[in-house]
Amino acid sequence: MSQQTDTSIDLLSVNAIRFLSTDMVQKANSGHPGLPLGAAPMAYVLWSKFLRFNATDPHWPNRDRFVLSAGHGSALLYSLLHLYGFGLTLEDVKNFRQLGSKTPGHPESVLTPGVEVTTGPLGQGFGNGVGIAIAEAFLAAKFNKEGFEITSHYTYGIVSDGDLMEGLASEAASLAGHLKLGKLIYLYDDNSISLDGPTSLAFTEDVTARFNSYGWHTTTVEDGNDLAAIEQAISVAQAETEKPSLISVKTIIGYGSPQEGTSKVHGNPLGEENLKKTKEFFGWDPDKTFYVPAEVSEHLLEQGKKGVSLQNEWNTLVAAYSKSYPEEGVQLQFGFKGELPDDWDKDFPTFEIDKPLATRQASGMALEALKKNIPWIIGGSADLASSNETPKEGDVSFQPGNYQNTNIWFGVREHAMGAALNGMASHEGVKVYGGTFLTFSDYMRGAIRLAALTEAPVTYIFTHDSIGLGEDGPTHQPVEHVTALRTIPNLTVIRPADAYETAEAWKVAINRKKGPVALILSRQKLPILDQGKYAPASNLSKGAYVLSDSEGTPDVILVATGSEVQLVLGAQEKLKQDGIKARVVSMPTWELFDKQDQNYKDSVFPPQIRKRVAVEAGVTIGWYKYVTSDGVVIGLDRFGDSGPGEEVFKHFGFTIDNVYEKAKALVNKI
Repeated sequence: MSQQTDTSIDLLSVNAIRFLSTDMVQKANSGHPGLPLGAAPMAYVLWSKFLRFNATDPHWPNRDRFVLSAGHGSALLYSLLHLYGFGLTLEDVKNFRQLGSKTPGHPESVLTPGVEVTTGPLGQGFGNGVGIAIAEAFLAAKFNKEGFEITSHYTYGIVSDGDLMEGLASEAASLAGHLKLGKLIYLYDDNSISLDGPTSLAFTEDVTARFNSYGWHTTTVEDGNDLAAIEQAISVAQAETEKPSLISVKTIIGYGSPQEGTSKVHGNPLGEENLKKTKEFFGWDPDKTFYVPAEVSEHLLEQGKKGVSLQNEWNTLVAAYSKSYPEEGVQLQFGFKGELPDDWDKDFPTFEIDKPLATRQASGMALEALKKNIPWIIGGSADLASSNETPKEGDVSFQPGNYQNTNIWFGVREHAMGAALNGMASHEGVKVYGGTFLTFSDYMRGAIRLAALTEAPVTYIFTHDSIGLGEDGPTHQPVEHVTALRTIPNLTVIRPADAYETAEAWKVAINRKKGPVALILSRQKLPILDQGKYAPASNLSKGAYVLSDSEGTPDVILVATGSEVQLVLGAQEKLKQDGIKARVVSMPTWELFDKQDQNYKDSVFPPQIRKRVAVEAGVTIGWYKYVTSDGVVIGLDRFGDSGPGEEVFKHFGFTIDNVYEKAKALVNKI
């Protein structure tokens, strides 16, 4: 690759992107200058020649999406957003990586206009892009009509060696290839360097051969500075409609700097002198910082303005579409606004008291009812549809040629499923869910955490929620998982006690516009709580509620979640026979309870009643916040055992008699 002193507007623009990025990193004395120096040419070609967007409205539904999966190169993205007119000011750019700025170390979609998804943990953006492409394919198949291409955009991304090393990317790439997502195009910044050194230390596979085997279209651009070759490669990728595309662009990390081609330039500022030498290499004034030539500013801002007319044309098309197809027009509008039709819950199931039902089964019934009236709900399971009770019939399967169907077969790819769900949610226009066993939530925790960080409205269906799983044993019996999920900020974790609470949990989830919800559901059948005898399940929206009260002031409060609620109800009856007054509290979700006002909290847990017993088939940590130092927690601070579920519960003390004995001893304790 040769020194570039060409002053054409294209190369001048590329270099402006390079040095705005490196100046950012240098001023912050923190960041990753290597990627912008090497990848600026491909970014410029993509944004100027192909990407369809409206800089004045970053949420235009039919915009092309751009994902910087290599989120450590965020300075590159911020340069693009500033130069193309997304409202990111020069002052924002200068505050790179500073507290309270719009330009954090890794891109955050809830913070910076124009950032589609939050990336940084490698591989996540790759999986997000697959989800975005799934959402695009679904909405296009479901709503587009002849003469009305309402949804017709591409999903582009820049991915790195590090991204492609992650198992998550392999999972997502395999899924995308199977689904033939032809509107997904990734530019691979192939510079053979990672943080610790050359990729030859650990990554010597033939990447394009791997992606070919996944069913991707692949091509290679040998010179990452060859703008014409990059443009040609993207054009060819667009023409390939049956396969996603990976374009390997051979670049030099830190190109033009004294440290080019080494890991030293990956995650460290160049230093003042080296930055000047780099600018000199490109014929740039070494003494100017945050400098953008006027002709470059005019050129790139003009590119950003083109999207205004594109969106106006689209708005006209949508208006005509809504007149010709009023029902679909309303559905499309609801989907992108995150709203629900008036009758969305009209087909919700009711349950018979004398017919116990696993909460996973009740969840499946509720989901089927929701799909009848909210046809833009889409999701699936990580090869556990029959166990998670998610729709599984082949004729509703999202497959090539049948993208209008709403059930996705994610395969045994939990992490890819989680990342794809985040991408689908970020696309908007859809309500998304994904299911697996609770114990495998560990495999997708990185994606769950990012869903919570970005307030993505994703619903997780986590079944087989405890040692009640039984014979599969401790490898599959979750013990710490519910508590671990509760520690994630912005994630609402709901463990319903019966079928009615499960239906209410789905109402909470489906109404959620911001933040993910995890439904924690039983494998085993549970009694149906009589809605006439006990407090109604609609109280679930408050997080915790008095399910069954005593006559007079309680001597003890019994609180439980999920399958253990039946145990505290049984213990309440036994205590009553001894003259001990017990209040039973169902507490399906800590998060919603903690949001209630203090008066309500005190009405459920009166401060003066400190004798409390909490029962949950999992680790005890966290429960003392609610039972106080005078209370008792019946839980499980060890792994389970293999055996029939009922026997395992009994073996570990999850019985009515044990709850009764512990409560009685607590009441009698002086």
